[in-house]
Amino acid sequence: MAIIAQKELFSWKEIENYSDLERLKLVIENIPDEKLMITLENYRGKGRNNFPVRAMWNSIMAGVVYQHISIKSLIRELNRNPSLAQLCGFNIFAGKKGIPNSSNYTHFLRNLYRVKKLVKEVFENLVTLLNEELPSLGTNLGVDSKAINSLAKRKNKNKKQDGRRDIDANYGKKVYKGVHKDGTPWKTEKSWFGYKLHLIADVDYELPLGFYVTKASASDTKNLLPLVKELKDKHDEIVEKAKTMTADKGYDAYPIILELKKIYGIDAVIDIRNCWDKKEQEKLLNPEIADNITYDYSGNVYCYCNESETRRKMAFAGYEKKRDTLKFRCPADEYGIICKSKKTCCGKNKTRSVRIPLSTDPRIFLPIARNSYKFKNMYSKRTAVERINSRLDESFGFEKHYVRGIKKMEITLSISFIVMLGMAYGRIKQKKPELMRSLVKVA
Repeated sequence: MAIIAQKELFSWKEIENYSDLERLKLVIENIPDEKLMITLENYRGKGRNNFPVRAMWNSIMAGVVYQHISIKSLIRELNRNPSLAQLCGFNIFAGKKGIPNSSNYTHFLRNLYRVKKLVKEVFENLVTLLNEELPSLGTNLGVDSKAINSLAKRKNKNKKQDGRRDIDANYGKKVYKGVHKDGTPWKTEKSWFGYKLHLIADVDYELPLGFYVTKASASDTKNLLPLVKELKDKHDEIVEKAKTMTADKGYDAYPIILELKKIYGIDAVIDIRNCWDKKEQEKLLNPEIADNITYDYSGNVYCYCNESETRRKMAFAGYEKKRDTLKFRCPADEYGIICKSKKTCCGKNKTRSVRIPLSTDPRIFLPIARNSYKFKNMYSKRTAVERINSRLDESFGFEKHYVRGIKKMEITLSISFIVMLGMAYGRIKQKKPELMRSLVKVA
């Protein structure tokens, strides 16, 4: 942790009356950044040390906690808030000369970009510390992507960086489709210039565990499995605990569902896209299993009465791991419905139940059945990742930022997640886990 030894102008109890200072102090004290600090101090060498590396780093953390969207805004805050400047480690007795200017931050950030891997290492160390404190961390994972707009000018013809343009960013587009209550279809397109954040998180604790930053045009599906692989490489014990992976229909792909289960033993809880022909509403189940049972793309299974041809939804009876099948029971037995052909249907063995192998259609038939209450409950946890993304906009300033270049964007996001995890770890150490997800609430 980048702690500065200094004289106190007032007691820490007085400092703790200021909620922002309390939260910043909590973050500074719980970030494992000593290796990063030593490296940055070695870069500086024996040059002028008016603004110590640790003080500069702490002030960058303060910029996140105080929700400043630019360095100039942070400098103004440091000049008008001596308590904050002192907590960061600056010499407040020197007046304005004791506060760094834009040029000082430019030089510091330039060195910080050189050690991008060490900054990411701080994030990974925090994940490790949280895993030690939270034994169930990673049991239920979620993944999502987030559009990050760039306010910079677009590329010029010569593709040269002039300080005002973002030559790394490009255009991305997301298409949202659905059906209104009256049955009419709707479609919305969102396009942006900038980047895309690919985030994997724990959906129970709402804490980030890994992330990628790509250009806006990058595919969501192509980045999910690499995210899981990187998480396993760095935190194998977390992936070993993982049971489910929740994602929206943008990640619905056969290779993802198959590899999550086959390689990592993770059950996919991913919404499904309707890839069937518009005229095709149902498909007949394998005749070797039953000749009067159909299913739709949502995973609902139906049986047809052999005499009246009445269609009824079958009752889900669970996943059989040894057989790798989903079991469905006769609706007449389960719901007390009168059925004329009750004794002659439901499978070749007339057991009034059917077992459907997941291999029938791996996208539709999942170990956690799509039409089960468990699937709905697990899928609702996906909003945890969306809330993390929302905090990046509302509390961390990504709705309006001035970051240009993918390397700087990676560093900025790393710092934001470091503060997020540092706050969570600090709250746990305080025995106040109910506040671990908040950047705003005071203990």
